[in-house]
Amino acid sequence: MAATPPSFSPSRTTCASLLRELQMIWDEIGESDNDRDNMLLQLEQECLDIYHKRVEETRKHKADLYQWLAEAEAEVANLVSSFGECTILSRGKGPLKQQIATIRPVLDDLRSKKEDRIKEFSKIKSQISQICAEIAGVGQCKSATDSDVNQSDLTTKKLGELKSHLQELQNEKSLRQQKVKSHINTISELTIVMSIDFMKTLNEIHPSLGDSSKGMPQSISNDTLARLTGVIHSLKREKQQRLQKIQGLSKLLVELWDLMETPIEEKMAFSHVTRLIAASVDEVSTQGCLSAEVIEQVEMEVQRLNVVKASKMKDLVFKRQNELEEIYRGVHMDVDSEAAREILTSLIESGNIDLSDLLQSVDDQIRQAKEQALSRRDILDRVEKWKFAAEEEKWLDEYERDENRYSAVRGAHKNLKRAEKARILVSKIPSMVENLTAKVKAWEMEKRIPFLYEKVPLLHNLDEYCVQRQQREEEKRKNREQKKLQDQQAVEQEVLFGSRSATKKPLGQSTSVNSMVGTPIGRRMLTPSGRHGTSGGKDRRESGRVSNIPVNYVALPKDDSVSRGN
Repeated sequence: MAATPPSFSPSRTTCASLLRELQMIWDEIGESDNDRDNMLLQLEQECLDIYHKRVEETRKHKADLYQWLAEAEAEVANLVSSFGECTILSRGKGPLKQQIATIRPVLDDLRSKKEDRIKEFSKIKSQISQICAEIAGVGQCKSATDSDVNQSDLTTKKLGELKSHLQELQNEKSLRQQKVKSHINTISELTIVMSIDFMKTLNEIHPSLGDSSKGMPQSISNDTLARLTGVIHSLKREKQQRLQKIQGLSKLLVELWDLMETPIEEKMAFSHVTRLIAASVDEVSTQGCLSAEVIEQVEMEVQRLNVVKASKMKDLVFKRQNELEEIYRGVHMDVDSEAAREILTSLIESGNIDLSDLLQSVDDQIRQAKEQALSRRDILDRVEKWKFAAEEEKWLDEYERDENRYSAVRGAHKNLKRAEKARILVSKIPSMVENLTAKVKAWEMEKRIPFLYEKVPLLHNLDEYCVQRQQREEEKRKNREQKKLQDQQAVEQEVLFGSRSATKKPLGQSTSVNSMVGTPIGRRMLTPSGRHGTSGGKDRRESGRVSNIPVNYVALPKDDSVSRGN
């Protein structure tokens, strides 16, 4: 078997062929062997130089690979450290390219993670800077760049701290926005009530508050909040002042209306103003009710009514005088109307006194009269009760003197009921008079003037009543004793001389036994059925009872005063 010829690379084959071709050229030229040897030596030297150069380049490439590996390992270590991790990366063993192939993906991944982390830090820092600028009121701020991020500390802890700080600032911003919104709403309510330009007020505080169409973020700075608070205080103070002014004008308006008896139709035109008289500041929320125009209208109306008042002042003075006299009459106080009117007339005609002052003087007298009337009211109520009791006492005396009071006539039962109530009321008269006297004495001691009633001291009337009442009681007592003595003498005469004649009418009574006044029988016999002659079981029972009454029986009228005394 033939041996396989050695394989030659294309470069070796090319060098041999070139060398043969060079030999052939030298043969043709006739180069000497020395020249040929020199040329071959030169050629070999050139080849050695090329190999030396290639070796040096390869050595340098190897060193560069080692340096890259070292730098890559250092960068990986720095990146891992900046992320706060403790991972130890080993490049392993083997050829340099294999080691590089192992570490390169890790390095690329860490670099990408670093870029993402830096972008996240920059974004959060930019947001923090923006919110801080808004709070400080400096407007727009420059966004954070990569150079503003500390690349040696990209740990999740640091990132969490920045996020926490950002969250706090966002919460602060939200609270400030809510405050600004609340302040704006309050300003809106106040300006609506007083008809003040709302947008102009906001623009004077900060342009971003009044016009949001320009894309400008709403200011939440400390200065803006302070300005909003100051404007609110100023508007509330203005609202308070306007309300006090309009309340004062409304009171004057009502007083003038009352003085001149203004019709309701004219009053209705200012009803939106008068209803604010008793309102508090917080209760006033109607649009425009405290505007400058409304206040001006009320002022003009008050001025107009004052002019009318001046022309009718004389009539008003006498009208108030009539009111004063009515108050005095209502509480039974002495007043000399003629003399008072003469004085007022002379003062008005003299022209030496301002009619407004004169009217004010009469108003003061009315106020004092009302105070006096109020202080006399309790005593006057007691006087009315006493007078009513005295009238009932007088009626009761007349009723008890009537011997026919028990007659079965129309309305007799009403008189009986009234008499019972009158007796109860009369029994209370002594305590009523005693309490009334004590009240009057206390009043006179406090006021240091006598309590006059119908131009007479009330104590004098009370004392006079007590004396007269004692006299009446004494007279009634004597009458009772005299009647008792007469009745006793009549009984004695009857015992001595027998029963009285049946034809005699005792004490104005009827001679008919069945129709005796004051007896229960007589009242039953005068029922409607008895008067109309109808018969029945009830009539038979009544007639049976009548038959049992003695012929000489006399029904004496009941002495109410004696029974009441017992």
